[in-house]
Amino acid sequence: MKKQSKNNGVSTLIKRFLPYYKKYKWIMVLDLFCASLTTVCELILPMIVRQITNSATDEGLALTVGVVLRLGILYLALRVVDTVANYYMASVGHIMGCKIETDMRRDFFSHLQKLSFSYYDNAKVGSLMSRITSDLFDVTEFAHHCPEEFFIAGIKICCSFAILCTMSVPLTLIVFSVIPPMILVLSVFNRKMRAGFRESRVQVGELNSQIEDSLLGIRVVKSFAKEKLEEKKFEKGNQRFLSIKRRVYHYMAGFQSSTRFFDGLMYIVVVVAGALFMMNGSINAADYIAYLMFVTTLLTSIRRIVEFAEQFQRGMTGIERFCEVMDVEPEITDAADAENIGRVEGNIEFRDISFRYESDSKDVITHLNLSVKSGESIALVGPSGGGKTTLCSLIPRFYEVSSGEILLDGKPINSITLKSLRENIGVVAQDVYLFSGSIRENIAYGMEEATDEQVIEAARLAGAHEFISDFADGYNTYVGERGVKLSGGQKQRISIARVFLKNPPVLILDEATSALDNESERLVQRSLEKLAKGRTTFTIAHRLTTIKNADRILVLTENGIEEMGSHDELISKGGIYAGLYEMYSAL
Repeated sequence: MKKQSKNNGVSTLIKRFLPYYKKYKWIMVLDLFCASLTTVCELILPMIVRQITNSATDEGLALTVGVVLRLGILYLALRVVDTVANYYMASVGHIMGCKIETDMRRDFFSHLQKLSFSYYDNAKVGSLMSRITSDLFDVTEFAHHCPEEFFIAGIKICCSFAILCTMSVPLTLIVFSVIPPMILVLSVFNRKMRAGFRESRVQVGELNSQIEDSLLGIRVVKSFAKEKLEEKKFEKGNQRFLSIKRRVYHYMAGFQSSTRFFDGLMYIVVVVAGALFMMNGSINAADYIAYLMFVTTLLTSIRRIVEFAEQFQRGMTGIERFCEVMDVEPEITDAADAENIGRVEGNIEFRDISFRYESDSKDVITHLNLSVKSGESIALVGPSGGGKTTLCSLIPRFYEVSSGEILLDGKPINSITLKSLRENIGVVAQDVYLFSGSIRENIAYGMEEATDEQVIEAARLAGAHEFISDFADGYNTYVGERGVKLSGGQKQRISIARVFLKNPPVLILDEATSALDNESERLVQRSLEKLAKGRTTFTIAHRLTTIKNADRILVLTENGIEEMGSHDELISKGGIYAGLYEMYSAL
């Protein structure tokens, strides 16, 4: 797993987020146009009041009913425009934010599908779920409001500054001199808020992981009567989350209190300085009132930015956590010249391969050489940690070899597209995973276009048709989360039916019967024998009686292949395999 080093400053994150606007640029342009209309409507009111005040106080200008009505109609028309523009911003603008969130979630999920097993060996599913759901919820509001709020604030500040300068440049400069220290103080609290929100997001992911772990293991929890222990573990994480949130809200309170202080400071500056300027004749009463109204408009805009600050920081945190996962480069990808090989015969060769896990300092497999012919049955036995499962995981490139190469029908597997490689390989594991849905959907998982007849035939071959037919809903029976409504033997036979339907030339059986009772093992073993017929098969087994008929049995230890031969050859040898078989037979 490779991770790019990225500078996650605000400007960098925004640059990486901007491409998501590309599809909706015209919606955004119209949204900002509507924002400018609402802003103009807001800025016109102080000018209307100034005009009326001037007309009322200046002897040369007569304030008539006609003037008042015309100004009133003008403002009413502007309010109609404001209403329509605001409706567009509140509806279409928000929908655009939802679409961007949807696009990001699609890209995020697609990227997760490309990441290798090595990433998921260390990742927490609950944390990933938090990133793809709640983190991206905040991005919706951010995507809509961020450009809109800053655009409106920019127009208000620039237009207010320009208009007020026409009345009195010195007073305008005095009033606007309050803004820089205000921005400086608030930026300090902003940075702390962002760090706090990020920490809270991490803790939410930890809580999700803990909840998922506890609920998925609820049967173990109850069987050991450890409900109180789980509650205690959860409360520890929950209290840590509270502690983080408490600190974040202290920062937020400081942010908002500082804003209120600067609000009051700006008002008093206008009141005092404006009064002094009016006393010496630099401005008149109408200008003084206009200043007060423009400052109110400015502060309203600043308050909206303040209210948006929390949303902004949440959005930036969501984008940052999104980018963190998107920056993880898949360890295993198709080579530029990788080819689609179609259906293979199943000849496999391991040439001097070595492998170690990313977190280990020692090789699990060292300089292993092995040649397997099409249709040959290979059994792998030996102590735990000898590399049996690892060796089989290297064939479909779930992990990449550290050195050496693996060939399929004479072609290096890294020169074959992952899709066509894995379409030729079927895996039946001890830990069967069934998706939430019907039995039919689970059997047809590897071949979505399969007909009902093909699904039923695969189930017959796997010895599953009889028990499936006994269910009231037959093949439409809901299996529950992870197939919880079925027994271990039933789940295993459905997984075998899934591989029968896929019909791969290469088969990997990873301790497929070790967790079953004797009756279920007998039924499943019979299904596996039918499945393995005519296919290149790798069988990992602890129950040695299930592999007696294998063409070759390999005894794998940390030293590599210690013994190799048929069951009878290895028994007559009296070595490691003979000792293991004798020990198993004595049980």
